Amino acid sequence: MNWSPLPLSMFLLLLPANSVLAELTASVGAEKFPVAVDLTSGQQRSDVRPSERSLQAIRSLIERYGCITANPNDFTAPSDRALTRYEFATGLNKCLTQIDKLSASSSTVSIRPEDLNILSRLQQEFATELSRIRERANTLANSANKLDRQQFSPTTKLRGQVIVAVNAGGFTGERIIDAQGRQIANEQPNSTALYRVALDLNTSFTGTDALRILLETGSGGGTTNVTGLLEPTFGSVIDFSVKPPTRNTIGIGRLVYAFKPTPDLQVAIGPDIRISDYIDRNRYANLSFRDFNSQIFVNNLLLMTNDGPSAGGAIDWNPDRGSFSLRATYSARDAANSSSQGPIRGGASFVPLLYPIQGGNRGLFGDTHQYTAELEYAPSKAVAVRLQYSGGEVFDRRFDVAGVNVELQLDPQIALFGRYGYGNYENTTFGNINPNYWMAGLAFPDLLMKGSLAGIAIGQPFISNEVGNANQTNIEAFYRISVSDNIQVTPSIQIVNNPSNQSANGTIFTGTVRTVFSF
Repeated sequence: MNWSPLPLSMFLLLLPANSVLAELTASVGAEKFPVAVDLTSGQQRSDVRPSERSLQAIRSLIERYGCITANPNDFTAPSDRALTRYEFATGLNKCLTQIDKLSASSSTVSIRPEDLNILSRLQQEFATELSRIRERANTLANSANKLDRQQFSPTTKLRGQVIVAVNAGGFTGERIIDAQGRQIANEQPNSTALYRVALDLNTSFTGTDALRILLETGSGGGTTNVTGLLEPTFGSVIDFSVKPPTRNTIGIGRLVYAFKPTPDLQVAIGPDIRISDYIDRNRYANLSFRDFNSQIFVNNLLLMTNDGPSAGGAIDWNPDRGSFSLRATYSARDAANSSSQGPIRGGASFVPLLYPIQGGNRGLFGDTHQYTAELEYAPSKAVAVRLQYSGGEVFDRRFDVAGVNVELQLDPQIALFGRYGYGNYENTTFGNINPNYWMAGLAFPDLLMKGSLAGIAIGQPFISNEVGNANQTNIEAFYRISVSDNIQVTPSIQIVNNPSNQSANGTIFTGTVRTVFSF
């Protein structure tokens, strides 16, 4: 047998020219196409009725092999309307495809030799029409493939976030001095309104990878809020107010490509990453648009010495998706600078205090870089313990930090959390020092209403005998209200005692109302 039916995938691309062809098309696919293609225009549109013998032959094939299921009456019932040869050829092509499937499968339906002879005769009689149908189907298939190749990222997802906040507060006493005894303020600060806007583009090419491009802008700068103005050194600043740090300009906040070589290993690399996206996460104290405002409660300050715009990579390995996870990162600040000149943006707020003079080589493996490692044990969603280490250099000066991060959900509406850090910083303005950091708190999910979160925390960000004559203590409490899935309102209060590790300072107190719109 020398006939070769048109493949079903091509036949599905045929568009209906009239009611008969539409029914035939519907019998192949699940739905009709919304645009009609006239296969019988011009000279081809001759209402030539196929011979009665041909109609009778295809009727017998339809009945025996179920070639057409949508509306078989178009061929099996008497009709005074003349079928065009192309309409007839469309039905014939359906029978060719159906019988070809049956003969190639293990179906118990046997193909009668006389039916094969009928098909061969009909294929020869309608060879011209079948050939043109095939050509049109190939053209449509090629066009569809071309459009699929040329269209821009069908898997790109856009997420957005807008943070708007109002902040007000003041201090007791006559003035505020910094960690070096210089006066910062001798009068009460003004109330402020601040904002941050972020557009997050995530594109997947394989289904298990993601190219992330974050565009952001904001009011920018620590002076946009009371605690950031009065205590800028040890993490009292509102975190989202300095992310991004530039004011009223749009910039790249992340440029990272993540992929999974294996189901339990994720790798991320990019010219603009953040250590805190991968290390030291906590369900109750981690994101300043979701829980606490102050940087001291968002992350372990000592562990994130070089957290800021960086180039590098990260891995997250969860073997067999069990209780243990291992994470590691490498990041280099100012990686695009091949010289040793220019300021370096970002980093922990205490770095300018310890190292007021910047130096060292820049670049991807320069003298301001950090590597981190974290081992997590999380036997359930209610318990997690993370052991951490970070090390590297700041302006060619060595630092090493060890840390721990824990969270424990006692019941659905009460949880404990905390962090601790111990660091070693060499050749600082104060010599070699070993600061400590700690924080602890309580969280109350779904307090009073579903979707809400309340929290209170206390901590000391930089315990060091060499810096100041007291230990700064921060307290913050908040209550996040979910107005809807896309709008959250969070009032909070912040208290800073012995700010900048100076006992001569009064107490700073401030209140913030934060509204977050997400889409």
